Amino acid sequence: MEKGGSDISPVGPYVKTKEEERYVRKVGWTFLPFMTTIVMVQFADKSALAISAVLGIYQDTGIRGSQFSWLGSIFFLGYLVFQIPNQILVQKFPISRYLGVMIVIWGAVMLFTAMGNTFSELAALRFLLGLFEATCLPCIYIIIANLYRREEQTLYFGIATMCQGIGSVLGNFVAVGVSNMGNRRGIAMWRWNHIIFGALTVSLGILCFFFLVDNPRSWLLRLTPEEHEIVDRRTRDNAVVRTKKVHWPHFVEALKEARLYLIFIAAVGLNMQNGGLLVFSAQLISTLGDFTPTQSILLKIPGGACACIFSLVGSILARKVGQIAYVGMLMCVISAAGCLILTIVEDGPVKLAGYYLSWGMSGASALLAATIGNNVSGYSKKIFYNSVYVAGTTVGQFIGPLVMLEHEAPRYLTGPIVFTVGNAVAFVCFIINRVTMGMENKRRKNNPPETRPDLSTGPTDVEDRGFIYRL
Repeated sequence: MEKGGSDISPVGPYVKTKEEERYVRKVGWTFLPFMTTIVMVQFADKSALAISAVLGIYQDTGIRGSQFSWLGSIFFLGYLVFQIPNQILVQKFPISRYLGVMIVIWGAVMLFTAMGNTFSELAALRFLLGLFEATCLPCIYIIIANLYRREEQTLYFGIATMCQGIGSVLGNFVAVGVSNMGNRRGIAMWRWNHIIFGALTVSLGILCFFFLVDNPRSWLLRLTPEEHEIVDRRTRDNAVVRTKKVHWPHFVEALKEARLYLIFIAAVGLNMQNGGLLVFSAQLISTLGDFTPTQSILLKIPGGACACIFSLVGSILARKVGQIAYVGMLMCVISAAGCLILTIVEDGPVKLAGYYLSWGMSGASALLAATIGNNVSGYSKKIFYNSVYVAGTTVGQFIGPLVMLEHEAPRYLTGPIVFTVGNAVAFVCFIINRVTMGMENKRRKNNPPETRPDLSTGPTDVEDRGFIYRL
């Protein structure tokens, strides 16, 4: 097996010193608490609707099953709409300030959602929630690409994806407390869930505005002169140079590459089940036995834990063996197996096991994001790729709830069939991308350039012929 990647810089082999290791630890202690909390809260906010299904939203607002499906999907429509302006705005403003403001706004939307009484009001608020949450993951991905070397990024993309699973667990634990609290002060339980997370989100946004580390020279890191030199060397190896200027030729170059479309298709294929099973999970589990709302929520928690485990194990394994695509394909197989069980088995604990296995898609998604982080250089180009990837996940999550057909309840046969096919499509996309990048690596190694471009100007992976893709 060929291991993709290179640690060769223009000045020779890159060796991580003890001083650099200390710098990386400093970055971790400063950045990771914010990153993990942001992603966890974002996912908990997004999935609050699924929990509302067993906390009384149907009875309190009078919505029907098909309307609930649209409430699940319309979030992702807002998410998709904002991807194009987001990739421009994220370059124009400091990321910490920009993301902090957006977090405060979507926290306010969560609070207003608690006041919704009709389908139209809830639909408008869910659209706005998706619109402003759309800024989160692209910002997190570009910060990771700025702060960490290519060989380090696979792990941190995995941690970011893992935190979505932790967010599911967090949201479910809070919902358990809310379900035991009941309709206090005449306020329905599902509304309390939105109030609690809305207030938490607004507070988090204010903290991020002032204290989120968004670049390797942030004043929060209090760099020494020696650490500034370390940052210079890491930036050359990392091939990402932050700039406020939007390089439109980078977008054109990306649009000419087949791998961009393969990443988009794979993201759609993997995330249909993310959207469908996320929105309908509590209802699906409640049909597998005579469960109370609290028990249905508790049975969702292992699903979030499985998403965490698959994300982390997949990322660690890929880093250990140096094979991003092969491990991504393995995760697709695990996820497809879970979806196949949901298709074949009518009810019982085996079907519940299938639901948990289906979260193997989290590991595949983490490695799809790592593929971009490791193999796309040029600041505008990387942002564009991240936006297309997030757009693919959004399209998949939009489709997912719509294939969970109301007349098929409680089994929802069409959804798991579609999700199984989606995993198979993602599997093939991983293969094709690996083969094409491997062929390009061979061409570059057989015909090495005499000189490499000035990496301080942020050339793309196409312009820098000494850039070796990590497979």
